[in-house]
Amino acid sequence: MIIAITKPDFFDSEAKQIIALLNSGKVDLVHIRKPQQPEQDVEKLLNQLPQNLCSRLVIHDHFGLARRFALRGVHLNSRNPAPPEHWNGAVSISCHSISELAICRQKDFAYMSLSPIFNSISKPGYKAAFTAEELEQARQQGIIDHRVLALGGVRFSNISNVLKMGFGGAMLLGDVWK
Repeated sequence: MIIAITKPDFFDSEAKQIIALLNSGKVDLVHIRKPQQPEQDVEKLLNQLPQNLCSRLVIHDHFGLARRFALRGVHLNSRNPAPPEHWNGAVSISCHSISELAICRQKDFAYMSLSPIFNSISKPGYKAAFTAEELEQARQQGIIDHRVLALGGVRFSNISNVLKMGFGGAMLLGDVWK
């Protein structure tokens, strides 16, 4: 599974680019991540997207929009650590250590991200947090598998390496919007 994550700020023709990206076949899902943006502005973006693509969108903030727009899911993080009450859609989560990932695996998440795997493209100075040996050990222990997606410094050109490392796919931000 390949997931694109939006930039935190809005930009011109963003909706058109999300539509093109989803229609290109390069990504399976788009995560709408706008942590500092007001709900009405995120809603405005969602209103610009065709309804048939909403099942391929996951939201990181303003979870009420997930139900209103029939989005595929919600993504948990430190700002939003629990899904909305009575939520029946997919739930995914961000993990930043192998021990955190091991705990999250015991819950019923659709998928989990682990980051940063490589040096970040979009966050200068945000370095890889794991050695190749640590990732291989986590794979051998079954902590990294098809439900875990690599995040942080992932490019379309190194997705095959991520898959060889045992991840089920990748989440990309910097390489998508450059």
